[in-house]
Amino acid sequence: MKRQIADEDALMVRSLALDLAAGTVLDEHAHAWHQVVFARAGVLEVVSAEGAWVVPPQRAVWVPADVPHGVRAFGALELRTLYLRPSAVPWARSCAVLSVSPLLRELVLAVVSQGALDVREPRDRHRLAVLVDELDAVDIEPLELRMPLDARARRVAEALRAHPSDPSSLADFATFAGVSARTLERLFRSETGLTFAAWRTQVRLLAAVTLLAGGAPVTSVALDVGYASPSAFVHAFRRHLGATPGRYHHR
Repeated sequence: MKRQIADEDALMVRSLALDLAAGTVLDEHAHAWHQVVFARAGVLEVVSAEGAWVVPPQRAVWVPADVPHGVRAFGALELRTLYLRPSAVPWARSCAVLSVSPLLRELVLAVVSQGALDVREPRDRHRLAVLVDELDAVDIEPLELRMPLDARARRVAEALRAHPSDPSSLADFATFAGVSARTLERLFRSETGLTFAAWRTQVRLLAAVTLLAGGAPVTSVALDVGYASPSAFVHAFRRHLGATPGRYHHR
């Protein structure tokens, strides 16, 4: 692990390089600075009270300052993290998965190698300006799962996250939660912005992303996350995530 810690006002960016074994869980914590967490290899999941974000290899996740979150590693994980002083960025952004351009990738790795960006140095000022520009223009990937906060809906959500292929109906899950089917549907709509069916689809597809990034074949992934056929899985994947499974498949 390599970490640069400093309190001088001139330091706008700090960094961390951390390799984690498969299955490692970092308990909930928060940072006073914004984070860009880049997955150089492996898949990570960032979880907060509001939701979960799945980050395949060569993508990153933006975590705003002071947001409590935990991290889980799927496969051997190589994290390369930048910490940006809040005053260094001119915008506010909630947690999101970022599509990392080749330039942004090289910037992240260069800053991690260097340790920090000190605006007293002309070269560092230029690097910071380019970094902020790249982050401002980055595409957001639809790899987000908003979690309900109501305890009854949350119980159902956690059960589905643990077993995304569960074929139980809305009525079955409503009985499990101790509410009516209408109430459970209303809770998911109001607290996640999705119908129960759409939310379950997102759970399945994000679980599929972690399996694909680990190298599992499309056919087995389709069956593992609850689809009756690979063609149905590919159709749902393209429709909801805007890409084919091959985009996330690690060979």
